[in-house]
Amino acid sequence: MNLNQIKEILATQETVVFQLPNKSFVPEHFHVTEVGIITKNFIDCGGKVREEKVINFQLWEAGDYDHRLAPSKLINIIELSEKVLNINPELEIEVEYQSDTIGKYGLEFNNSIFQLTSKMTACLATDSCGIPAEKLKKNLVELGTSNATCTSGGGCC
Repeated sequence: MNLNQIKEILATQETVVFQLPNKSFVPEHFHVTEVGIITKNFIDCGGKVREEKVINFQLWEAGDYDHRLAPSKLINIIELSEKVLNINPELEIEVEYQSDTIGKYGLEFNNSIFQLTSKMTACLATDSCGIPAEKLKKNLVELGTSNATCTSGGGCC
């Protein structure tokens, strides 16, 4: 989800609700403590220089149980960050949220709920770093049966 998409959705919502991949919810009294741009410059394992940019939302919860972030307030925060930081609204959003450590999540929207989605690491240079393509997996039942019989020393057993 990008910044334009979240603003369109927020304009139609009465509340802002985030759900974690394990189906638990971020407490209603959360704060959005950061909206910004994260630029990652790196070299992959194949030696190619890469750059990634994402818009970062950091969610935080405190003992402020009376606090509820209204959709209009979050839109204001987003629009201020766009103006001050010159953010490209087409960039994807990455959400940070505290668990055992700071977790990074993708963002989707479904049935009035912003869903934090799991992010995975991957090799970006599979063609040049020597990782073999995954072997095709089949169940033995799919291979069919053969009328051949095993004989001692035949190598089939």
